[in-house]
Amino acid sequence: MPIEIDETTRRCTLIGEDLRIEGEGPDIEIITDEQLRMSVAILAGQRVPITETEADALTVAGAVDSRRHLKASAPGSVI
Repeated sequence: MPIEIDETTRRCTLIGEDLRIEGEGPDIEIITDEQLRMSVAILAGQRVPITETEADALTVAGAVDSRRHLKASAPGSVI
């Protein structure tokens, strides 16, 4: 799991390749990366790809949820 959350203080740690950065939940923004087709947590300009479950956990800790749904625009798509 590339995140750790202290439930009592809501202090969050984002863990990526060669990166470990800590901050308060509200200082984190969660976005949708269209190229990766997944959520990314941003803290102090650092980006860490995360799962939807991790994104939900960060929002409970106060992170700003700026995700948006992506949909296929190809003909014949079921989305």
